[in-house]
Amino acid sequence: MSDRILSVFIDESGDFGAYDVHTPYYIVAMILHDQNTDIKDNIRLLDKHIIEAGFDIHAIHTGPLIRRESIYSNEMMENRKCLFNALFHFSRILDFKYVCPMIRKSECPDVITMTGKLSKAIKKELMFHQDYWNSFDKVIVYYDNGQIELTKILSSVFNVLYADVEFRKVQPVDYKLFQVADMVCTLELLSLKADSNSFSRSETEFFHSVRDFRKNYFKTLEKKHL
Repeated sequence: MSDRILSVFIDESGDFGAYDVHTPYYIVAMILHDQNTDIKDNIRLLDKHIIEAGFDIHAIHTGPLIRRESIYSNEMMENRKCLFNALFHFSRILDFKYVCPMIRKSECPDVITMTGKLSKAIKKELMFHQDYWNSFDKVIVYYDNGQIELTKILSSVFNVLYADVEFRKVQPVDYKLFQVADMVCTLELLSLKADSNSFSRSETEFFHSVRDFRKNYFKTLEKKHL
């Protein structure tokens, strides 16, 4: 019998800089995918939908897509929603789980404190679901090494907890599940903003209301939380 391998695609929202009222959280999304589950057909269908929406195949960045920033700055709402819904539908029908450790930056007066709190939050999340993780023979972590501080934390925590773990640097355009991790980061952050009724104008325009966001998107996503 072949080994069971767990792929872990990781993306983050936030940075290790000083606390800013506009970025009060540091969020780490981890998409957990059993490599025995084939998703090639799902990927081909997503690529088809991306092209039909009028876009080239690229790494979809959900935050800029919602806010009409970066490469989406000239795109109309209809096109942006079509692309967002293509990625969301891809995620909805896939067989994966996710965890999303996070910390409040207001509780971190310096980088050392933040590093310690984030390390503990990640370790606590992984150990809470230890039976799930231990059902796999090997763990492969995919991250783009976007933040060296997080890279070091991930290496430290995973190598302590798991005997057979491998790290691979990714190019986001090459992995749809990395793009799903980016989307999960964004939607989890929006859920926190919804709790305090602090959607921006662009977020309100995109989702219409906090109620619609929760009903049409976040409740569906939450079902995949480990």
